[in-house]
Amino acid sequence: MERTFFIAEIGINHNGDVDIAKKLIDWAVLADCDAVKFQKRTVEKVYSKEELDKYRESPWGTTNREQKMGLEFGKTEYDEIDRYCKEKGIEWFASAWDLDSQTFLEQYDLKYNKIASAMLTNMELLDKVAKEEKYTFVSTGMSSMEEIDAAVEVFKNNDCPFELVHCNSTYPMKNADANLQMMQTLKDRYHCKVGYSGHESGRIVSFAAAALGASSVERHITLDRTMYGSDQAASLEVDDLVRLVKDIRALPAIMGTGEKVLSDAELAVRKKLRGV
Repeated sequence: MERTFFIAEIGINHNGDVDIAKKLIDWAVLADCDAVKFQKRTVEKVYSKEELDKYRESPWGTTNREQKMGLEFGKTEYDEIDRYCKEKGIEWFASAWDLDSQTFLEQYDLKYNKIASAMLTNMELLDKVAKEEKYTFVSTGMSSMEEIDAAVEVFKNNDCPFELVHCNSTYPMKNADANLQMMQTLKDRYHCKVGYSGHESGRIVSFAAAALGASSVERHITLDRTMYGSDQAASLEVDDLVRLVKDIRALPAIMGTGEKVLSDAELAVRKKLRGV
């Protein structure tokens, strides 16, 4: 069984504070995660003026615009994130929500790209990402099979390595909605690696996904699930993050080889109980 690639999704759970982002990176390193992930938006292009002008109470003001701008990192912050991740020895990457954001990310020597579920039907963005030919995680939440077909075609046409990521885009997701058998459906249809991105509040679904062969597992992480933010309740705090990754790392030994082998310890019990 191959090692599961574990992605700690910081997303916007940093609440616009680089120090919080650094603490979350530290947790990801402590837990033996393989990468941390962020989200990048050009706010004025992703959202309409009508949407941005709507009333919304937040730590940054009373409009959607103030809230979304407060959550957005720019070059100064990402320069520091890039430096800090190199210092800590962990990969970082981000899901871009518009073309300008993807161009912004190109200035960093990132190993991976990510297509968020919401962006799966943005063919212009998919084509731009695929042309970079970096290994890309493609989330499939809230998408039809026909929409996934079209996205896969973009990456195949550009000879861009990718894996699909099974996902249910509810926050937090009910365990009963996980539909983990969908991972095998995606493998059978597209003949590619398939990971799992979880928005549940616990650990069991993500562990089950890894046990079923998910090539990657992505989970949101947070300093405190009660903090302000739409993703916080569907995130893991440090104790659960450490436990989940530790359990997933134990899976290769747990799953074994499938061959019937009597260990020395079992032979000793056999002799005691059977006499032979």
